[in-house]
Amino acid sequence: MARKGLRAVSPAFEAEALQALDSLYRTALRLTRVPADAEDLVQETYLKAFRSAGQFEPGTNLRAWLFTILHNSARNRARDRARDAVAIDSELVDRAAEQGPGGFSAGGPYETPETLLLRETLAPELQAAIDELPLVFRQAVWLRDVEEFSYAEIAEMLSIPIGTVMSRISRGRHLLFERLNHLRPVNA
Repeated sequence: MARKGLRAVSPAFEAEALQALDSLYRTALRLTRVPADAEDLVQETYLKAFRSAGQFEPGTNLRAWLFTILHNSARNRARDRARDAVAIDSELVDRAAEQGPGGFSAGGPYETPETLLLRETLAPELQAAIDELPLVFRQAVWLRDVEEFSYAEIAEMLSIPIGTVMSRISRGRHLLFERLNHLRPVNA
């Protein structure tokens, strides 16, 4: 049944949707902070989008629609994970962190080209400051300043009022400024 639904997608829809792949992955990585989880989230986003392609209104912003699906999926995953939270022995966590996935050391071969590019493109201090932002501010700042969505598009994606988007972006930028202010050169 899903195969039939996927065949019904027009080549134009598919081509336009796939153009957003890198942007969706970058955003998913910012939301999850784990490359494998980000890949899963993007895959889930495309699966939902292609299955629901008939609900998309031609002439509207497909990229914004995809980001809405991504954010809703991320929110659902976070809610499900919180519900399924399990107490874990801290010693076990420390050992796992030292080994990393598959027995490799942390930061090993699981870096994707996208994460390497992002790490090299963003100054380490800026990347760390963005990562330290609370999720609601990080989402809003990332979507506006990196992905360049409008306030209205972000409000629709996150299902919040536009005023809330504006305040989150403002507050997020202010927090970034506070965290990065010490890096500015002092003029003598």
